Amino acid sequence: MTPRQSPVTAPSPGGVAAPRAWRIEMPAGAELLNSNDRDGHWGRRKRVTGELRQAAGWLAKAQRIPRLERAHILAILQPPDNRKRDPGNWYPSYKACIDGMVDAGILPDDYAKYLDGPDPRLGDVFPRGRIVFIITEVTQ
Repeated sequence: MTPRQSPVTAPSPGGVAAPRAWRIEMPAGAELLNSNDRDGHWGRRKRVTGELRQAAGWLAKAQRIPRLERAHILAILQPPDNRKRDPGNWYPSYKACIDGMVDAGILPDDYAKYLDGPDPRLGDVFPRGRIVFIITEVTQ
């Protein structure tokens, strides 16, 4: 989906429209935060958190994602190589990006009343690595 496209909602076999969904692809090669970075300087963590938050917010605004009352967010880590990885270790990066999406007005807040997730997954190898978010509207 390009930044200017709206989500596609196709009827399901039962005639009910599928939930709306959007895809945000973070820039390849962006510096990320990992829970195992125990020797990381607080200044670096603060800088990277701010950069991720700002980038995710701008990408969400570029897609014109409407304000959602509730959503599920799938966080897919696409690593730069085939080494073994635990996608949950990148939670600090996911959190910073989701905070940026909240700043952009997608959700009222990022606590459980409004958000299911982030649900971390390991994706396919991508040159220089990146994170992809799939945001799916949850209707009740």
